[in-house]
Amino acid sequence: MKRPRSGAAVLVAAGILLSRIAGLARERVFASVFGIESDAADAFRAALRIPNFLQNLFGEGVLSASFIPVYAKLIAEKKDMEAGRVAGAILAVLGAVTSLLVLIGIAITPLLIGVVAPGFHGEKRVLTIELVRILFPGVGALVFSAWCLGILNSHKRFLLSYSAPVLWNAAMIAGLLYFGPRYEQNDLAVKIAWVSVAGSALQFLIQLPAVAQLAPSIQIIWDTASTHARTVLRNFGPVFLSRGVAQISGYIDNLLATLLGTGAVNALSYAQTISMLPVSLFGMAVSASELPSMSQASGSSLEIAAYLRSRLESGLLRIAFFVIPSAAAFAVLGDVIAGALYQTGHFKATDSTYIWGILGGSAIGLLASTQSRLYSSAFYALRDTRTPLRFALIRVGLTTVLGYLFAKPLPWMLGLAPHWGVAGLTASAGIAGWFEFVLLRSSLTARIGPLTRNTSALARLWIAAGGASALAWLTKSALPPLHPVFTAVAVLGTFGLVYLAICGPAYWKQLRR
Repeated sequence: MKRPRSGAAVLVAAGILLSRIAGLARERVFASVFGIESDAADAFRAALRIPNFLQNLFGEGVLSASFIPVYAKLIAEKKDMEAGRVAGAILAVLGAVTSLLVLIGIAITPLLIGVVAPGFHGEKRVLTIELVRILFPGVGALVFSAWCLGILNSHKRFLLSYSAPVLWNAAMIAGLLYFGPRYEQNDLAVKIAWVSVAGSALQFLIQLPAVAQLAPSIQIIWDTASTHARTVLRNFGPVFLSRGVAQISGYIDNLLATLLGTGAVNALSYAQTISMLPVSLFGMAVSASELPSMSQASGSSLEIAAYLRSRLESGLLRIAFFVIPSAAAFAVLGDVIAGALYQTGHFKATDSTYIWGILGGSAIGLLASTQSRLYSSAFYALRDTRTPLRFALIRVGLTTVLGYLFAKPLPWMLGLAPHWGVAGLTASAGIAGWFEFVLLRSSLTARIGPLTRNTSALARLWIAAGGASALAWLTKSALPPLHPVFTAVAVLGTFGLVYLAICGPAYWKQLRR
């Protein structure tokens, strides 16, 4: 069986890196304009989450799991006409369903605000409703963008699809820089919402020419009767529910954050932008690049199982190499990271410390959440979308219970201010993430056999990350007061060099196999 090139993950990571760098630049400009304690910023963050619920339900994750395995298999079998009919049929279904839900969403926005942001009242609530109604039309463009990603990934074109969000971020940055000095914060939030819709359209349109070139046989027709289209739609249901369950977890966090005072929702978003960077760069990059190849696996059941074990062992090690130091840096050096990225304008040093606490909570489950993506991809390649759904339900149940306990009673018991409950939200999600990881690993082991346990390699990574964190902390303590960016260069530079030195060339050779 042909082994996929490791360069695919590099292309995915490169595209995601470009997108995330643009996203961090956007967040820095946003922080400079709005700061943390801003009702307008809280309203914008909450408003953006509501239409994004549909985007995430019908977008990249769901299509990757349900559409790519079927479409990629047809491409591998040289059945281009059938692949084109399936792609067109799925686009037609997505267009109809998304359009209907967008219209319904605009109509019932006031009810949605009451459910997801019960802590917003008065002018803040009115502003959030206005922003949601502006942002909803952008959902359709982002869902179509995710459809383009599915086509491009199946044809092993990863860079364009994962770097396309750069255009959305660029539009947001331009809007913030242009409108920021000209409007008060509430009016500025409205302007930026319109800019977001325009950026969503750009993200979709930039991918269309490549899709047309790679898949000229696409026929946009309503065809839900064909075997392949039914397979996609049948797989779509469990993945849709699984993705919805994951989104519900995020909305519960957001709901609880609205009860923790002004700035809590905004701070959670700032921290998630940072914590999602390693998840996207390494967890998503590896799992997204492996899914099309794993879906094309053929041979006997034993050959397929051996092939999947090989891909998983390699992928999990690559993820751990980058994610373990990321978790250590979040826990020990989170203030340095937040300061370098956000500390400007209205964003102060005390705000960086606040973000550090939230990042420390995120560090708990970082490795589990990234590696779980690869395990889920293996299930999707085996055409099993229901097992990840069951485990996602368990994770969300734990996140809900622990999230409330860690966000509300725990800070009070520890004598902390209520807004520190946001750190409890990220910590509870991390604990629940480990439960899901263990369940996924155990179930997949029963299907394809046990993986080679890289216990010594993982131990070396944790030792390297711990040593690097200690020396970086000493470096930070010895430095005089500097600009946050210069402090980050010295401290994080020390961290990275020490980590790589301890891992050594032998580990790099093992990683590249």
